[in-house]
Amino acid sequence: MSKSDRAVWALAIVVCLLCLMGPALWNGFPLMEWDTGGYLARWYDHTLVINRAVPYGLLLNLGSGLAFWPVLIVQSLLTVWVLALLLRVHGLGHRPLLLTAIVAGLSTLTTLSWLTSIMLTDIFCGLGVFATYLLLLRSDRLGTWEKRGLFLLLAFSASTHSATLGVCMGLLTVAAILSRFDRKRVPSAKLAGGAAALALSIVLVFGTNYLVAQRLAWTPGGFGIAFGRMLQDGLVKKYLDEHCPDPDLRLCRYMDQMQQDADQFFWHDPLFEQKLGGFNGLGPEMERIVLGATADYPLLQLKTAIVASARQLVAVRTGEGVEDTLWHTYLVIRDHQPQWLPAMNAARQQQHPPISFTGVNMVHYPLALLAMALLPIIFLLAWVEVLPAPLAELTGTAMLALLGNAVICGAISNPHDRYGARIGWIAAFVALLALAQAVERIRRARLGPLPNAEPLFY
Repeated sequence: MSKSDRAVWALAIVVCLLCLMGPALWNGFPLMEWDTGGYLARWYDHTLVINRAVPYGLLLNLGSGLAFWPVLIVQSLLTVWVLALLLRVHGLGHRPLLLTAIVAGLSTLTTLSWLTSIMLTDIFCGLGVFATYLLLLRSDRLGTWEKRGLFLLLAFSASTHSATLGVCMGLLTVAAILSRFDRKRVPSAKLAGGAAALALSIVLVFGTNYLVAQRLAWTPGGFGIAFGRMLQDGLVKKYLDEHCPDPDLRLCRYMDQMQQDADQFFWHDPLFEQKLGGFNGLGPEMERIVLGATADYPLLQLKTAIVASARQLVAVRTGEGVEDTLWHTYLVIRDHQPQWLPAMNAARQQQHPPISFTGVNMVHYPLALLAMALLPIIFLLAWVEVLPAPLAELTGTAMLALLGNAVICGAISNPHDRYGARIGWIAAFVALLALAQAVERIRRARLGPLPNAEPLFY
């Protein structure tokens, strides 16, 4: 690579980073969400909290010395790297201007830049999906160090959230089934590599949990999260109506006072934390109700799960949780990183009126739905080789990941726009890649390939 080529690539990477960190730069401080404080506090509190993965909390603490900006730089650099690899393995590598245009487009038209600009695990869901795809289906076009880097990225990504681990495990399972019919497409060695990465993610969870809390345990969640979805869908009330009074069910005494909105009940209702003991105190009872309601009403459970999954699939609006009253996160920073209080308080996120996503979602939301709707069309066009055939595998991976995320976050947990937006951007990338390949195919038909151009079909 010549000096001029290196200069162009360096400029392209800088522009990509500025695009991906744009919202945080505009804000004047890394963006925060309700969960940010929960991740950051794990190192200081030495406790495990529901759905607050310690590995990501440690990353936040590592970047805290420079006001958390290193965390955003890492998130953005990893995103640029993965997108560059995807372009290269699909025959569009060595094109810094194309990479820059795609990153700029995704940063403007999708939620991607908000994910890379916030201190939250969400960006690692999409990156984990793409890392799984590259390792299982495209590793023959990668260098040794690239494969090792993707291996570590997948392991870390899956360790940051149980839902991300579940989505990547689902993709690995589908690949294993496919391998039984076509071992050439998915060799056993590639499956073993993907499985090893996910096994390492599990080791990371248990190891870091033991490091901070001296407990060899999984990150809490599980039945409590499922209880929330069933509470909101009316299954908890139905179960209590049919089983109360019961001296072993404390909720019988409060069933008429319980909020039916899971978020309100868990995070804003004094009844849950003060009288029922929160997730730890009510944990065994929530487990009993979840298992009991599933056994008593299997068809109703299935129906509500399908409806919740469908709702989650289209819940992809940008900005949920980016508010100006994040009292827990503020308290954690005040108590443990007080040197950043002035910068945090001066940021736009803490000013009034708060950041509004109404205008943003007038663009992001319909485009996200359109991109997802285009995936089956792109898949069919690639299947019949109107578009390059390998694009069918990437599109299929994206569709499976979106469906898996909807089931895990909707049916098991509870539908939220944040859960959908964190992965919805991968559909937009696939659509832009398909467009770029279609344009390149037309250009090559007219003018021939560029010097050293990679084949679009292989």
